[in-house]
Amino acid sequence: MSNTTTKQRTIAKEITLKGVGLHTGENVTLKFVPAPENFGYAFKRVDLEGEPVIEADANYVVNTQRGTNLEKRGVKIQTSEHVLAALVGLEIDNVLIELNAPEPPIMDGSSKYFVEALEEAGIVEQNALRDEFIVKDVISYKDEETGSEITIIPSDTYQVTTMVDFGTKVLGTQNATLESLSEFKSEIADARTFSFLHELEMLLENGLIKGGDLNNAIVYVDKEISDSTMKKLEKAFNKKKLSVKPNGILDNLTLHQPNEAARHKLLDVIGDLALTGTRIRGKVIANKPGHFVNTQFAKKLSKIIKMEKRNHVPQYDLNKPPLMDIHQIMDMLPHRPPFLLIDRILELSDEHVVGMKNVTMNEPFFVGHFPGAPVMPGVLQVEAMAQTGGILVLSTVPDPENYLTLFMKIDNVKFKQKVLPGDTLIFHCSLITPIRRGICHMQAYAYANGKLVCEAEMMAQIVKKK
Repeated sequence: MSNTTTKQRTIAKEITLKGVGLHTGENVTLKFVPAPENFGYAFKRVDLEGEPVIEADANYVVNTQRGTNLEKRGVKIQTSEHVLAALVGLEIDNVLIELNAPEPPIMDGSSKYFVEALEEAGIVEQNALRDEFIVKDVISYKDEETGSEITIIPSDTYQVTTMVDFGTKVLGTQNATLESLSEFKSEIADARTFSFLHELEMLLENGLIKGGDLNNAIVYVDKEISDSTMKKLEKAFNKKKLSVKPNGILDNLTLHQPNEAARHKLLDVIGDLALTGTRIRGKVIANKPGHFVNTQFAKKLSKIIKMEKRNHVPQYDLNKPPLMDIHQIMDMLPHRPPFLLIDRILELSDEHVVGMKNVTMNEPFFVGHFPGAPVMPGVLQVEAMAQTGGILVLSTVPDPENYLTLFMKIDNVKFKQKVLPGDTLIFHCSLITPIRRGICHMQAYAYANGKLVCEAEMMAQIVKKK
């Protein structure tokens, strides 16, 4: 993982689109809503009691029939990929997607209208820096049954190449490549979803694609059409007369590009890999991609990313003179031994702070925790992280000696490893949101022996001493 110098982005204002769901045929209202830093993407079902939220997470994928479908606690979102692709393609990090139905509107079967709406809403920078998963090794997933395979290799940017082969004369083999996300809007966003006639017949017989028409799905005719089938199609698409054109496409729809099918598959890959929840720096090579292999690969990547986040230990040269020594720390913090739990400050900026503590057998808490098997209490690890964060907060006022920092809330505390005498603890605290009215919301990590030992989300307030 890498904390880039690029800032996270959201949209400037809410914006609404209306259309029909491809499979349900229901009228759907979708609203893009600005979201705070580190929020990511999530869907909210405003038509259901309690307005439940489903995060765009690969672990919530329940099936991939005719789209990537999510489910959390019985609440479903269908065909999420086109909306997510638009967000990734415009390099937007944090957005809430409100829906009054189980699926977004299909629009024209591409991401084009979502891209246009998001651009109309305006894209704004936030304060937090963007996390990015930097691919250092080749990672692959193969579906042995279909032969579909996705591989990601190191690259300086996020790139995607798709290779499709449907084994039919009407479509054949196609390739598409996206060299940079900056090209998504012009090269990929308007590539529409497609189907083969034999699939269409099955979907119609099962009551699906109720919202389909010839403006939001390209239909490739891969078999002879009987008169009875043609009449069913004319009824389904509400057309008086349908025909097959020389290029093998039903009716008179004109392709945007000769390889529109491969470009749409690339769009799907981008949307499905958004479910990892993290920006990716690497080149994706997808051979015969589909929603199943895409989301299985997203799940694999997600596990690797979480493991790397957990094990990512910042490297600091402890032999360098510290930014603040114990005397300067005591000038700023009101804490005193034996309850002063940091020895040095190594880094300090407007948005983060790094502190250090040498844990020795002389610590007073080892007398009783535990005699014969000394372990640093977890609550004191949290306190040490809070004191480190206190340096960050108090550095924002001109007279820190006249202020105190008081806890307001501690969330998501996790203890990963024991801290023992002889360990050197490194504390890293960074702002989740900007400090406002003396309230600081930060994410804190503690590391020792090359491993994450503790983490917590903390909120504190600075108050003036009486």
